[in-house]
Amino acid sequence: MSSPDLILDALRIRLRAAGITYKTLSERIGVSESSVKRMFGQKDMALSRLAEICQATGIGLEDLLRGAIEARPQLDALSLTQERSIVANPRLLLMAICCLGHWSIEQIIETYDLTEAECITLLAELDRLGLIELKPLNRYLLRVSNAFRWLPDGPVQHFFRENVVNDYFSGRFDGAGEALLCLPARLSPASALELSLKIDQLAAELARLHRNDRRLPADERKGHTLLLGFRSWELAAFTALRR
Repeated sequence: MSSPDLILDALRIRLRAAGITYKTLSERIGVSESSVKRMFGQKDMALSRLAEICQATGIGLEDLLRGAIEARPQLDALSLTQERSIVANPRLLLMAICCLGHWSIEQIIETYDLTEAECITLLAELDRLGLIELKPLNRYLLRVSNAFRWLPDGPVQHFFRENVVNDYFSGRFDGAGEALLCLPARLSPASALELSLKIDQLAAELARLHRNDRRLPADERKGHTLLLGFRSWELAAFTALRR
């Protein structure tokens, strides 16, 4: 569904919630009821008309646009082919990680050895792959949900195992707000599922804090990475000592 369709659908929902019929709306904006029905039916409405309707009905235009964004279909995962395309180009993977972190193109250029032209090319490729929706002025919207995960045992996870895990755990984890825990436990399947759900809640909380802190100046934020793993497992060296 296109963005104009989503905006008009969001408007229709808000009109219905406010008890405003097409007839009432037509009287408020000075057009015939048939014209109003045609605008919604054909999904053809100028921005000036949309602003007029919002003013006449007390519906906030910003709230309407936000509702349309929230209603966009969002992916919880990419396909195997999409992930392979991203991993095949380290710069494309870097751009994907930056986009998932809501970096602006200006921040990316300032931080990494990428030109503006290269960034635009990479953003266009991520748009083609479905990770983002590229907007005017080189802005973008994520097309993935807050529950987005890389494919289990997929190309990106393989890349992380080979290139990320050792580098990540080589740190001391003794900085402010840092922690490293390895907590073994014997759990029932029900308890393991309960903890798995709490991990999902933790990931959602991290996403919430990340969204909130985007309002702060860049020099007041540092990059943090939460790397979680939870599965039935025993170190092979310990397994060898079992009776």
